[in-house]
Amino acid sequence: MKKRAGIILIHEGKLALMERHKQGRHYFVFPGGGVDEGESDEEAATREAEEELGIKVEVLQKAATILREGKRDQVYFLVRWANGEFGTGTGEEFGEADDFNGTYNPVWMALDEVLAQNVAPKGLAELTVKSYSEGWGQEALIWEE
Repeated sequence: MKKRAGIILIHEGKLALMERHKQGRHYFVFPGGGVDEGESDEEAATREAEEELGIKVEVLQKAATILREGKRDQVYFLVRWANGEFGTGTGEEFGEADDFNGTYNPVWMALDEVLAQNVAPKGLAELTVKSYSEGWGQEALIWEE
């Protein structure tokens, strides 16, 4: 089972997320996707940002690793927006929506709304809001779900 690599992008007090409507559920996830064979976690995260958001990002630091028993582990990087136009992603997830895969829509969410919305993973949403106000530690946090 391949690992998932994602990004935490905060710009002007807003968090970049992917809004999902899938199988009757409405929720938001951090941009990211599977790590391909021969690709580093960091390379996968930046590639996914470009595919999903249409922008190039620069990794600032590894922020979190989530170990998920029976499911694929996830790693997230704090990034900054380097260039490109937000919302112009052309990844395969933007093909025709179907009932199984649902829809993907890149959005900005004000940080003060994140904890009140259905943002997954919840622990990462909480870490992001807390770290934005208190500062990011030098070491990536690791936890199990």
